[in-house]
Amino acid sequence: MILKKARILIIDDDKDVLVALRLLLKPVVKEVVVEKNPNQIPSLLQNTNFEVIILDMNFNGLVNTGNEGIFWLNRIKRLSPEADVILITAYGDIDLAIRSLKEGASDFLVKPWKNEKLLNSVKDLVEKQKSGKTSGPGVLMEETRILGKSEVMEDVFVKLKKVAPTDANILVLGENGTGKDLIARSIHDNSNRKDKPFVKVDVGALTPSLFESELFGSKKGAFTDARENRMGRFEAANGGTLFLDEIGNISLKQQTRLLTVLQNRHITPLGSNEVIPVDIRLICATNLHISVLADENKFRKDLIYRINTVDITVPPLRDRNGDILLLTKHFLKIYGEKYNKGPFELDKSFIKKLKDHSFPGNVRELQYALERTVIMAEFDTLTEEDLIFSALENAHRPPVQGELKLENIEKNTILTVIKKNKGNISRSAEELGITRAALYRRLEKYGL
Repeated sequence: MILKKARILIIDDDKDVLVALRLLLKPVVKEVVVEKNPNQIPSLLQNTNFEVIILDMNFNGLVNTGNEGIFWLNRIKRLSPEADVILITAYGDIDLAIRSLKEGASDFLVKPWKNEKLLNSVKDLVEKQKSGKTSGPGVLMEETRILGKSEVMEDVFVKLKKVAPTDANILVLGENGTGKDLIARSIHDNSNRKDKPFVKVDVGALTPSLFESELFGSKKGAFTDARENRMGRFEAANGGTLFLDEIGNISLKQQTRLLTVLQNRHITPLGSNEVIPVDIRLICATNLHISVLADENKFRKDLIYRINTVDITVPPLRDRNGDILLLTKHFLKIYGEKYNKGPFELDKSFIKKLKDHSFPGNVRELQYALERTVIMAEFDTLTEEDLIFSALENAHRPPVQGELKLENIEKNTILTVIKKNKGNISRSAEELGITRAALYRRLEKYGL
């Protein structure tokens, strides 16, 4: 067994942690060295080659670096670059731990750790060393239909890789159309609950009267339309993952009810006194900015802390440099097969039009635009004329530099209204609140 030849160094100022890890690892590795004082790291590395170093992120020392874990991680990578470092952290340090992966850490574990996971992590790292493979997050996750090679998506993949195996509650943030539901599904598919149910609920679409029965269930006769017993989504997701989409749109009263269930870990269906225990991993998503959720007039802070052990922000497509073409080829292949067309080649004008667009509707807008392109395409070489973006998205896209001038705002508004009314000048003038003559003057002014 490869582990039998491995030397492990553990640095933590908690004596109980050192004892526990030593007892766990000693039977399966060649040597375990424990040390409370991180200042001894240089001399320890000078005398021994360790395959894996398990490092706490916080000590009671006097190193003035802002974070001792990252300081000592950098020292270790300079002194022993071939060693793999596993960081041990508390939940509150997860974002810091994830950033430390970019500094050279190979993995991190959350206290209290699971012995099996720790052993597997050590084993995987040692095996990669012996086989000559390098560790690190993937940049392409096609098995979960999350595609991306941009730097901002690499950050997302790093977080996904680390949080998925845990039971931490996740809050997914991002604009509409960025793929928050795919992120939630990916977390479930890569978790220890992957063989259990994944249940999605668009809580923002639930009326107040349906909120409790939909989530917590109801008994026959509990309310007017309750003609039979109904299992709630919490119970349906028992043992698995519950994904609450548009969590930012629920009322304060609904938030209070949800918080109570999350704290007590049990539900009581409407019309019943029966208490049903539930074991779920919770993932929530919203298109609201975190600063909006921090407003206690709109969202309970104690609920935010409960659902937001770790947050993952899905970047808008306009910030994913290089991913647009990757996604374009992916969707063209899918819809080409669906409609028995292609394979397609992309003219330079087609690519330029793609890159010049701001994609206010994000990946969803790109997907629908390309499906429309495939349906309408007459040739296998696509040009800019084959690519038509929805006026619906263009009407609400973020203004780019220069568009905030009054004349440009008026011009764009006129164009949007005329397109909406399919060129009907009378109807457009009425909607704009001006006469037909005034609209014609403006059309002439702007050369439209």
